[in-house]
Amino acid sequence: MDMKKKIIKLIIVALVIITIFFILTEIVEAQRQREQDKGVLSDWVSAMVMEPYLPAMHMMHHGSAATITSDIYVRWLLEQYPVFQYGLMSGGDEETAAESDYARLLMLEGSDEDRKSISEEELEYDENAMHLEQSLADAMLAENGMYLENQAAGEEETPLQEEPPEQTGDNEAPEFVPVQAKSYSYQWEDLRSYEMLIKAFYAVDSTTSAGEELLQVDRLLSGDMRVKGTADAPQILIYHTHSQEAFADSVAGDESTSIVGVGEYLASLLRERYGYNVMHHTQSYDKDSRDQAYSNSLPEIEKLLTENPSIEVVIDLHRDEMPADKRLVVDLQGRSTAQFMFFNGLSRGRKGEIAYLENPNLADNLAFSFQMQAACNEYYPGLARRIYLKAYRYNMHVCPKTLLIELGAQNNTVEEAMNACDPLAHVLNLVLSGDEPQR
Repeated sequence: MDMKKKIIKLIIVALVIITIFFILTEIVEAQRQREQDKGVLSDWVSAMVMEPYLPAMHMMHHGSAATITSDIYVRWLLEQYPVFQYGLMSGGDEETAAESDYARLLMLEGSDEDRKSISEEELEYDENAMHLEQSLADAMLAENGMYLENQAAGEEETPLQEEPPEQTGDNEAPEFVPVQAKSYSYQWEDLRSYEMLIKAFYAVDSTTSAGEELLQVDRLLSGDMRVKGTADAPQILIYHTHSQEAFADSVAGDESTSIVGVGEYLASLLRERYGYNVMHHTQSYDKDSRDQAYSNSLPEIEKLLTENPSIEVVIDLHRDEMPADKRLVVDLQGRSTAQFMFFNGLSRGRKGEIAYLENPNLADNLAFSFQMQAACNEYYPGLARRIYLKAYRYNMHVCPKTLLIELGAQNNTVEEAMNACDPLAHVLNLVLSGDEPQR
């Protein structure tokens, strides 16, 4: 068995070397072809060798905009040879599969969402953030530090509070009260510079590129995110591409303590407190593998939207993955509350659009997350991390008003995640009702 794995590893190394060889060959051949109008041998090599045996390399050579870098490229390269990947992991029987380039990209989406090529710190606001007072920034850092110290000492968490919360007779946590007055108001003219806009709102993954053609503050503010229909029919769809995501104290097999349970609580708040008609779709698409989750969910979500044309808002609710020494938690009104993050797929790599992942609703997707982020920062400073921009599409093309939300992480408690739903529902109502943003 060990010998078989060693052989497979050697074959993979050889394939990587061959790939590098072809890259160098193509560079030299391109230069030679510019000097002499000759490229027959290169074309023959590409057609006869690269296309059937090195499809990832072939796609790059023929100008696909799907830029694959770093570990993501290595993963993709392995996926061209499922027999090697499967054998390396399990040592089992051979597996053969023929997938389109589109299917491969959908597979990458499923496993790539939690993989960040930037540090977690780049997603955090520091003391220089416009909307974040230093006292609150210090409190957030202290909250995390206190938890980790107590965890190391085997003690229970003692949330940091600027003022003691109002005590109730049965020692229950204080009830959430939607904030009525802003803690901060943006001056939008200060954010008409692309650099200032990025600094105030976004973290851009190294696998993609944004640019002023996508991110202009006036365009982001002008998007009309109001819900137009009535609550007589479904208005909002909540679902979970990764329904198996759980929290630190989730109970195995109990869906109500997973991200699905958090989604149901968010749905109930939107129904009961704000009067929306919400459909919560709880079907699982990642029980066997996260890799296929987006391709598995897409037909079902498209079917739901076709059957329910009244749906105007789609929310794919996830939880994030954090290093063991980092927790996404703040004290909000005396309640330990998980932080969350809005996430956008741009359908573009470093060199431009990914043709296979067209998204006609990208401008509206970006406007929706921007307006949500702005309202969060103004009403609940420190609760939302920066908007994270990545390369793929993540099924956000299905509806103009689509959000992908990463709420908490694996080391948050279920209670912390549930507590985050209260301010999140409030901000959703502010934007969907048209009360925010104030332009």
